[in-house]
Amino acid sequence: MNTIRCKVEHVTAFNDAVYQVALTPETSFEFQAGQYLCVVMGEKDKRPFSIASAPGSDQIELHIGAAVSESYPMQVVERLQQSEYIDIEAPGGEAFLRSESHRPRLLIAGGTGFSYIKSIVEQMIALGQKVETTLYWGCRNQDAMYYESLARQWHQDNAWLNFVPVVEESTPEWQGKTANLLAQIKQDYVSLNGYDIYIAGRFDMVGAAREVFREIGVEEQHLYGDAFAFIK
Repeated sequence: MNTIRCKVEHVTAFNDAVYQVALTPETSFEFQAGQYLCVVMGEKDKRPFSIASAPGSDQIELHIGAAVSESYPMQVVERLQQSEYIDIEAPGGEAFLRSESHRPRLLIAGGTGFSYIKSIVEQMIALGQKVETTLYWGCRNQDAMYYESLARQWHQDNAWLNFVPVVEESTPEWQGKTANLLAQIKQDYVSLNGYDIYIAGRFDMVGAAREVFREIGVEEQHLYGDAFAFIK
């Protein structure tokens, strides 16, 4: 990965637990949709975050979930809020969009894992692809689904994309599924054979997803998630 100095354009709260960050790199760099960067906090302290923007953007977008003061991600948010410039290392990750594949796609985000999925969807739109795609986004409740409006807009504007929002705690006004994310997917699919699957979220969720998917015929060479490099 290359070290690149970036101007911190803004750090904006989506809600009380998720922040949107915009960075302008001083040196342009190439990355693929679905890759990540590391924010350099110190010589041996480099913290990874998915790049939420698609390749070709002038700015780099991040979504950082940071609800607890002094937590690992909140330390990064506070550094960004206090800094005019920050160093990053990029790009990293092997779970990028296989744009040449025409297999149907299943995109799965837990919480701020949506940032990873956002880059992939925006790249598919930019390429004019029309591969059948279903996007599941699971959150605790609707308030936590910080970019719900964007995902619903994709669903409305692109006939090839089906958005399935899933929350564990709902209100009577909720328009979506109320369930555990993985339980909902298992209910909806008899088999995952034939799909390209892209997944991001908490490591425990991604690890549990792989076990569930193995029960319903996933082809693991077509299961993409950078978390798998860190969990066995």
